[in-house]
Amino acid sequence: MFSVYLQDFQQCKPLERRVLHVLERLPKEVQQDFLDDARFTVSLDNYVPGEGSTVFMAAPGGTGVSSRSVVLKPRLSECDEAFSHYVIAHEFAHAYLRNGPWGDISNTEDAANALAASWGFPLPGKLPGISA
Repeated sequence: MFSVYLQDFQQCKPLERRVLHVLERLPKEVQQDFLDDARFTVSLDNYVPGEGSTVFMAAPGGTGVSSRSVVLKPRLSECDEAFSHYVIAHEFAHAYLRNGPWGDISNTEDAANALAASWGFPLPGKLPGISA
């Protein structure tokens, strides 16, 4: 069902598994929203120092119709698994909310954090090198 979102991660299997783990645990209505929208994409960041990166995403459409592209860094396959799941869910929350508010939470970062937590992916407590 989610294979279209995992294509970029063939060479990064640990991250592929982490992305799939989060996708499979999202509420059904969120999964369906993503599946029904061709503008929703998930890509692996291919940044090369000194060269840059290439990420293809849908161009913005009319009012309120924006690209819903999530670009994840390969290092998410190497960091703490709970933190990686949180970051992935947080980015999916931005896409679901179309970078907007959630309920009474108007700050988009706080909204994405709260929504990710409601999906079961809260920001983990103190992790080495991570300040909460």
